[in-house]
Amino acid sequence: MNEIRGTILYIEDDPASREVVLRTLEQAGYEVLLAERGLEGIDMARKVTPDLILTDIRLPDLNGREVATMLRKDSQFRDTPIVAITAYDHTGEREMALAAGIDGYIVKPINVEEFQKRIAFYLDGGQDDIEPERLDAARERYLETVVAELEGRIRQLEETNKSLYQLDEMKDAFIQLTAHELRTPLTLIYGYSRLLEDHPPLKALMSQDRNIAELIGGLVESINRMYETIEELLIMSRIMTNQIELTIKPTNLGMIVAKILKEYEEALKNRNIRVIWNQSEWPISMRADPDLLRVAVENLLSNAIKFTPDGGAIRLKAQMDGQYVYFSIRDSGVGIAKEQQEAIFESFHTTRDVLTHTTSKTAFEGGGLGLGLPICKGIITAHGGRIRVESEGYDPNTLPGSEFIVVLPLITRVKGQKAPTKNTIFKLSPRPQGKEA
Repeated sequence: MNEIRGTILYIEDDPASREVVLRTLEQAGYEVLLAERGLEGIDMARKVTPDLILTDIRLPDLNGREVATMLRKDSQFRDTPIVAITAYDHTGEREMALAAGIDGYIVKPINVEEFQKRIAFYLDGGQDDIEPERLDAARERYLETVVAELEGRIRQLEETNKSLYQLDEMKDAFIQLTAHELRTPLTLIYGYSRLLEDHPPLKALMSQDRNIAELIGGLVESINRMYETIEELLIMSRIMTNQIELTIKPTNLGMIVAKILKEYEEALKNRNIRVIWNQSEWPISMRADPDLLRVAVENLLSNAIKFTPDGGAIRLKAQMDGQYVYFSIRDSGVGIAKEQQEAIFESFHTTRDVLTHTTSKTAFEGGGLGLGLPICKGIITAHGGRIRVESEGYDPNTLPGSEFIVVLPLITRVKGQKAPTKNTIFKLSPRPQGKEA
């Protein structure tokens, strides 16, 4: 086996150029690493520390001069040969490249024999010559070029940001309009389905024929699910456009939780999931929007059920201090990866592969639109509260679980409500040790 003469990193976005240089250098006994973009090349260089770096001048993100400038700032590459290999042989290009910290300048197309000699020359510490006065002038031109390119990129980013902002507004308006358009006919369908379900002759027929009962039950369940999805879209559109309005009235949070658990009773029983809670811990007299709080708590419970395997447990805890209620919903499920724990509160975010998506709200690892937790955060924030998640990470084997912790004012003041500080949210009792929820 031939001995490797050295490792060369080649940064080039053109496939044909990569192939020619790769074949030439490998035949000469070098190990060659390839990168298609400037930032990719910089990251690769920092990881492997090559003996020589070849870079094209024109790259999709940074140009070759900028790559060299960034690498030269790192003491790791202060003495590493950096060579430009480019089709650009315009007046001043070579000088600016050398001014940026590049050691050599090779013009395409390459002569294979001459190219191998030049590579060996640079690896031995050789550098292209340039008169000092021309180098000084090139440094000034390079600085002017960098400033001009920076200005151009800033203006381009401003235009892009403006376009993205307009698209975001269009998206919000489209979601809101679509949800309203769907809601109108669906409300009628929903009402008719309930009338159909309660119609005495049909009820009698359903009691006699199991197949008819299952058909009507499936129809009603599907309509309910669609209605809930549209309601989620409407709430989320109001949150995204800062148009969420609270209807403040006396609120019994404990009763809200009890009713939600009653609705999930069959699903919890089918999946053998225990719920541990004490209703007396929960406030019976708050000033809040009960309908929206119900939506928030229901989404948190649904989330806990979805990510807890069959046979697991969910613990609900609450305590009050006169101004706030602190409550948490902790599951014994698969947990949430550390890097996902902020993103899960963003609209339409999902931690699962969309190809394996399901719409069930209670099946293990079931799916949804990715709106449940963002809606929770929007509703809780509108009440002047805070929400966060704690989890040791995602592991379907050890089941570290997750705990969503919420702090809410007992009396919601819509205008000028002072949100609790970040530290306030930790006033819940410490989590018990072990896997039991």
